[in-house]
Amino acid sequence: MCHFHQLQIITRYLTRRPKLEASRELRNLSLTLTNTSEKKFKKDLKLWHKKWKHFLNEKTINPETGRWFFTHKRLRSAYRSLITNLPQLFTYQKYPKLNISTTTNSLDGSFSHLKTLLRIHRGQTTERRRKMIDEILKNQPD
Repeated sequence: MCHFHQLQIITRYLTRRPKLEASRELRNLSLTLTNTSEKKFKKDLKLWHKKWKHFLNEKTINPETGRWFFTHKRLRSAYRSLITNLPQLFTYQKYPKLNISTTTNSLDGSFSHLKTLLRIHRGQTTERRRKMIDEILKNQPD
């Protein structure tokens, strides 16, 4: 998971200008992803969760059905996304000799080329498409 896409996920859930203080803090914490270590980020995220745990667990009851739901669903989803993707967010720091980039820009560029080629040959069967993709990827320069 690249940092850019993780930040996009956080922005989708919290917006660029969150109104809730907990959301603002989580967004600001996520903006530090690019210039922090995994250990520090985990520590800060754990502290944030400890501070806002009761707020995250607030529930609202629907008066018509009597069923409950979490009040701050989007904030919970943003936090859950960070927790779920945390092991992949700092892979580049675990293996410094591999020179792994923090973004997937080069990868995204090759996918756009692949999509263009597939668009030109639309109407193919799924099996034929797979064969075409295999051939294109085999012939890619390293």
